[in-house]
Amino acid sequence: MKELNNYIRKNILSLTPYSSARDEYSGVDGVFLDANENPFGNLNRYPDPYQKILKGKISDLKSVDINNIFVGNGSDEIIDLCFRVFCEPGLDNVIICHPTYGMYEVLANINNIKILKVALKYGFELDLDAILNMAKKSNGKGKTKMIIVCSPNNPSGNYMENVETLVENFDGIVLVDEAYIDFTDKPSLKSKIKEHNNLIVSQTFSKAWGLAAARVGMAFADEKIISFLNKVKPPYNVSEINQNAAIEAIDNVENFENNKRIILEQKDFLINELLMIPLVEKIYPSDANFILVKVNDAATVFNKLKENNVVVRNRDSVVNNCIRITVGSPEENKELIRVLKSF
Repeated sequence: MKELNNYIRKNILSLTPYSSARDEYSGVDGVFLDANENPFGNLNRYPDPYQKILKGKISDLKSVDINNIFVGNGSDEIIDLCFRVFCEPGLDNVIICHPTYGMYEVLANINNIKILKVALKYGFELDLDAILNMAKKSNGKGKTKMIIVCSPNNPSGNYMENVETLVENFDGIVLVDEAYIDFTDKPSLKSKIKEHNNLIVSQTFSKAWGLAAARVGMAFADEKIISFLNKVKPPYNVSEINQNAAIEAIDNVENFENNKRIILEQKDFLINELLMIPLVEKIYPSDANFILVKVNDAATVFNKLKENNVVVRNRDSVVNNCIRITVGSPEENKELIRVLKSF
């Protein structure tokens, strides 16, 4: 096991966190005159800052101990908090494996953390040797504190193999972003957090659970890491409305499973239809709810689709002549195919 104190910023180690009114009284009933709330209304009280009911539901759903769960305002807050906990601004760096989710770099820049990029190999697989060799290089007085891996990856859609090798061999934190893990039958690394205390696995309710508007993300990690994420986060980072939306979704898991089944069936439909369209040159394997498609001219295809009110993502800037297509409803997917065939 790693010595986690070596990775945490010194000022965070000594930080006295904000103590909210709800930290000082754990009861549910009472006369609440402690938080300067309005006594009237249905949404007048602050939410549970530690989301205990929701975490209990997540614990049962994911088979993870409640003490190893953090709930954030989307996965983006979790990533941002990891930068704040582990990386010294202007000194330390993190490694990302490109092409990947662009928000990692944006959040690193906001926190004044240097990004080191290691290109994915052919087929968008991890280059383990290159990553670990990069991590050993010095960055002035700082060091590589984190490696961020997106699996299944965005925009390529593939599940990343051999991530545990990085966790075992890297002297730092490995953050695995599993936003799309629900769409694949390949294993989540959340089952490995007891073996590796330098592993953080993030997941979300935004994708397969259909709660993008609610902004509820989850992190699974060693209890000490969870304690520092709680130490740094805003006191009421997830609203009661959003907590309840996630609870309701978990309580209606049949709807989740049915919608996921339709999405995966529709992905197969899209792939089969796209392969018959001449402008499509290649479809990359996907373990997610989207498809990376190489076309003859990404900009032209993107713009023509947009002119017909069909909006996809032009990823030509990161993968040559590729567009990323999210799997929509059956009606939306049929419209996409109809428009593409009309070119």
